[in-house]
Amino acid sequence: MPPPLLDPVVARVTDRIRARSEASRTAYLDRIARAAAAGPARAHLGCGNQAHAYAAMGDEKPALAECRAPNIGVVTAYNDMLSAHKPYENYPERLRAAALRAGATLQVAGGVPAMCDGVTQGQPGMELSLFSRDVIALAASVALSHNCYDAAVFLGVCDKIVPGLVMAAATFGHIPAVFIPAGPMTSGIANDEKTRVRNAYAEGKCSRDELMAAEMASYHGPGTCTFYGTANTNQMLMEVMGLHLPGASFVNPGTPLRDALTEAAVTRAAAITAQGNDYRPAGEILDERAYVNGIVGLMATGGSTNLVLHLPAMARASGVILDLQDFDDLSAAVPLMAKVYPNGLADVNHFQAAGGLQFLIAQLLDAGLLHADARTVTGDGLQAYRQEARLTDGRLTWAKGPDTSLNDRILRPAGAPFQPTGGLKHLSGNLGRGVIKVSAVAPERQVIEAPARVFSDQAAVKAAFRQGAFTTDTVVVVRFQGPKANGMPELHSLTPLLSVLQERGLKVALVTDGRMSGASGKVPAAIHVSPEAAAGGPLARLRDGDLVRLDAVAGTLTCLAPDFDSRPPAMADLSANQHGLGRELFAAFRAAVGPAETGAAVVL
Repeated sequence: MPPPLLDPVVARVTDRIRARSEASRTAYLDRIARAAAAGPARAHLGCGNQAHAYAAMGDEKPALAECRAPNIGVVTAYNDMLSAHKPYENYPERLRAAALRAGATLQVAGGVPAMCDGVTQGQPGMELSLFSRDVIALAASVALSHNCYDAAVFLGVCDKIVPGLVMAAATFGHIPAVFIPAGPMTSGIANDEKTRVRNAYAEGKCSRDELMAAEMASYHGPGTCTFYGTANTNQMLMEVMGLHLPGASFVNPGTPLRDALTEAAVTRAAAITAQGNDYRPAGEILDERAYVNGIVGLMATGGSTNLVLHLPAMARASGVILDLQDFDDLSAAVPLMAKVYPNGLADVNHFQAAGGLQFLIAQLLDAGLLHADARTVTGDGLQAYRQEARLTDGRLTWAKGPDTSLNDRILRPAGAPFQPTGGLKHLSGNLGRGVIKVSAVAPERQVIEAPARVFSDQAAVKAAFRQGAFTTDTVVVVRFQGPKANGMPELHSLTPLLSVLQERGLKVALVTDGRMSGASGKVPAAIHVSPEAAAGGPLARLRDGDLVRLDAVAGTLTCLAPDFDSRPPAMADLSANQHGLGRELFAAFRAAVGPAETGAAVVL
């Protein structure tokens, strides 16, 4: 049976990206081709250089000095403050043993920082969060700059970590790259119960002890947080974009299958170096097809809005130029097939049990919504990603994935989705360009027209809520939260109080040049508004009482005040955001960062 024709919208968007990126992509491919043509890097190092690199490698020194066996570099984001990264603690030993069995050597090339947005949410440290992505790209590049590696494996899961590692993998695109996940923690308390307690605490109806008990029962062990936020969206992306082994994303830590997939990943990395017969450099995998596939997966699963920032930055590192219109057009063509918290009550473990990515990828392939011919670390084409990873007599195998969803309240086929379109919309108007996640927003709340209440930080919003200031329909505007102002923190700590207002029957929306969490949910939120207020963007001209219309159906974001365009912009005192908890060290980042609509990048 011939493969289905590629959906015309997917084809058109891909062609548009390819044309837009022709010059930058050609220059990028030329660079990595020249690097690859030089042959294995270690062969060109001096004896002293190599002696330094191998001094601590014991019995592996002869193999390293001969430069015949591939040498794999590990870039790790391990720390045990992130539950998602705790499993990586013992990975190097396991990976080294698997590499030796495959006839390769392996060295930990370096570590990268990995901060937890769950810890810094609503705190000053959150103002370093987005910038940490570019720091991770820089740190991973420092690790790989020793030029001793024939392939790289990347250990990272969470919010800014995977995008930063992809930026580095693309920059060193002449060597293969395999990403190795750690898997989600087992399920804790029900997500609706967690939300109930959070909202009750916001209203003063339960104690801090009750809130702490609920949170600890939710985030309770090693592995990724189980809601479908940025971390789990990252894992979906790495699989759909072909940088994971098939079926690797959502297998729990500490299980025999997880261990088998981890060892198989490094075995595969050894097999796809330039020394072998199946050379698969990362830069060739990370083409426009891979990024379009990633966006399609984002829309089909209702994934994190943070990836609208990260994917353009990741793509730019491999010479591919994405635009917000690409996201919007693909969202209109891709059905929403998954309902995972905050878009539903299920978590990623339930999603995996219902058929997971293997069912979803198979459905998208059969509907012509994915580039079936995209290159991956496994082979040419995505057909292998229809298969589930299994253990058969203790041996890792792959078998045909499910043909039907095992729970249609969580996962549905492309032909009978939850919604006919994806989870994100592009917004534009006289307030700028931004995005809104609509996959969890009720249809009757997707158009909000109400007076604005304008704030310059989230603390002021919380104070107004405690004072009972919100009694009518309101568009809450939180400006001076963009990357130039203060690093573009997430404003997720506003979610409970906005949810409470909505539950009281008010029409309420958020408009901001900052970010919302990857767990953005039922309250309509126009985010990443660009140009940002600190750069003189339109949000700086808004005043209390201005009538603002957020229309997620038409894709518009507008101030209806007749004199709006002629007003001078307000100026904010940002001095309080410049110091403390390391913020002073990032002044150069705030000065150099690009706009949100192109990825809010510093290094690209």
